[in-house]
Amino acid sequence: MCAGMFMAILDVQVVATSLPTIRAALDMSEDQVSWIQTAYLIAEIVAIPLTGLLTRVLSMRWLFVTSVSIFTLASAGCAASGSYEALIAWRVLQGFAGGTLIPAVFTAVFLLFPLKHQTIATTLAGVLAVLAPTLGPVVGGWITDAYSWRWLFLINVAPGVAAALVGAATLPRDDADLASARTIDALGVALLAASLAALEIGLKEAPGRGWTSGVVLGLLATSLVCGAAFAGRMLRSRSPVVNLRAFASLRFTVACALSFVLGVGLFGSVYLMPFFLGFVRGHDALAIGKTMLVTGLAQLVAAPVAVMLEKRADPRALSAFGFALFGAGLAMSAFQTPETDFAGMLWPQVVRGLAIMFCLLPPTRLALGHLPPAEVPDASGLFNLMRNLGGAIGLALIDTVIFGRLPALATSLTTKLQAGDAATAAFVGIPPGLLNPAQAPPPGALAMLEPLVRRAAMTTAINEAWAVLAALTLAGLLCLVILALPRRRSQPSLR
Repeated sequence: MCAGMFMAILDVQVVATSLPTIRAALDMSEDQVSWIQTAYLIAEIVAIPLTGLLTRVLSMRWLFVTSVSIFTLASAGCAASGSYEALIAWRVLQGFAGGTLIPAVFTAVFLLFPLKHQTIATTLAGVLAVLAPTLGPVVGGWITDAYSWRWLFLINVAPGVAAALVGAATLPRDDADLASARTIDALGVALLAASLAALEIGLKEAPGRGWTSGVVLGLLATSLVCGAAFAGRMLRSRSPVVNLRAFASLRFTVACALSFVLGVGLFGSVYLMPFFLGFVRGHDALAIGKTMLVTGLAQLVAAPVAVMLEKRADPRALSAFGFALFGAGLAMSAFQTPETDFAGMLWPQVVRGLAIMFCLLPPTRLALGHLPPAEVPDASGLFNLMRNLGGAIGLALIDTVIFGRLPALATSLTTKLQAGDAATAAFVGIPPGLLNPAQAPPPGALAMLEPLVRRAAMTTAINEAWAVLAALTLAGLLCLVILALPRRRSQPSLR
């Protein structure tokens, strides 16, 4: 099951590194190429909360086998695509199947294992879930350079077939309830899909069109209205598509908030690093991937320590430690210069890598460890949905900060150079002595320096985005204050 989930998460990152290659091969426009990722992400985010419903209808065993089989088939279809339309159609199918694999694994942790083994199982699932985005750039870059973009999808076929066969042979043979499919609330499913799809598209369009544009406001309003209608319908239903009553638990609600915050920082950092290394440093996909491996290695080192402490310490204290450390690692990246490279990015990555498991294991326990088995599949879907929503919103905020602030920052740097500011000249990369502090540089000189100024402005904008991620992550600690407040003795304990 972890192998299937790993493929689904890795697929997003390996494809992202080769979008220019795919665009050239299929003769796509710039507007079309972004939909290769957006189509997958929309289908994935719709599928995640439906995992509980699909588990009840198919059983855990057949949901996994069906999903990983469809994902494998869709991967082969993507590899064989000869047109933009065919690729997008296969990506939608691939994304929907992949979206069910993530919460299915975390459901299995709490349904297949006794309490004493759940921490180790959660660690294995968590390590692979956050290692996949780290490995994605180097795997994608190597495959594209050594073979072709079609192998980005073909690498899923053999592991997918193996995972389906092993899952069919070894997972519990629970009875499916196919008859319940006739009573599925089709309108509820449609409202959920419309709400999440409109939100995903709105967040994608907001940085470019502006958050106050008619299209973006319309999409966000549609998402809000459909989401409210869906929630009201589910709370009144005796057989809800998604059981939202888990939010009545304070522990679950706080854990979902932490999952959202982790999504903002995790997705954001995985996006910002290749963005800086590609656009500022000019590295190719393979070099970017090698730099980003540090986070994954640090995470693997921290995993056994996190497992040991998670069995012995209060999950609130471990969560607070993890998010404080993760926020510090994000803040450390907010001081980059245009010359920052592997050495300058080493320690921020180490700090973040050491923190990730403490941000994942204890909140997962808080969210799912106390629920009855029948409620775990829906709750797992909602918990994982919050992380993906946090990632989507985080990416939209990052693009807004970078591209919204870039013109003003470039103007500010130019003004300081015109005033002969030596510190600014050093940051931009102008050799000492070339800029005379006592005399403003001629306009022609500034024009020649424009690429350096833009590169420095891009670095500053990226630093501001890192600072935003750090602030939001550290703000997540406020969620834990709620759980730290004294509770009535009649309420269940945290363990």
